[in-house]
Amino acid sequence: MPAKNEDLHGNVPDKSNVALLLIDVINDLEFESGGELLKHALPMAERLAALKRRAKEAGVPVVYVNDNFGKWQSDFKKILEHVMKEDVRGRPLAEKLRPEEDDYFVLKPKHSGFFSTTLDILLDYLQARTLVLTGLTGDICVLFTAHDAYMRDFNLVIPADCVASSDPRENEYALKKMQSLMDADIGPSAELDFERLKDAARREPEPNPEPEPKQTAR
Repeated sequence: MPAKNEDLHGNVPDKSNVALLLIDVINDLEFESGGELLKHALPMAERLAALKRRAKEAGVPVVYVNDNFGKWQSDFKKILEHVMKEDVRGRPLAEKLRPEEDDYFVLKPKHSGFFSTTLDILLDYLQARTLVLTGLTGDICVLFTAHDAYMRDFNLVIPADCVASSDPRENEYALKKMQSLMDADIGPSAELDFERLKDAARREPEPNPEPEPKQTAR
């Protein structure tokens, strides 16, 4: 067996018990409700860009979890080029939140960041136990990703001011549901302390391994 790669990417954190996920922020928004969504997403993006900078300063890896928008022959680079270079509605959002060389990315075919993707493998490699979920949209893709993360026993932090939807009422409703049903912390991003999150995750006991099956007598 080949030796395990000790350096997954180079300069980025290869081990962190906290990870910041940006969901569907590289998005052309060329759909019926895209204009309304952009109106709420742009102010959110300012706060999210600041949160991303703080995450990097704290050594927390940033993972772009992005829809492939049904383009099965595409990749994240092509999606980024499409949004950044063409005259599409979502370009101002992508300009504020464009990924950097040391960011991770995962492409997803459906709503949840976990469904048929490599996100599980990446988070396991990073040894992440707390996820900070942000991006679009609070009532759909963030909600579905949060549900699947909760089912995998991740601790969830979903800063309410770093999540946007086309309808602010639906966004608030989804946030409240994630708070009540998934134990998510939905406090504002300005109050999020990455060092405190890392310390809290470090103090948590390791999950119990699954018991080995009993041997039956023959």
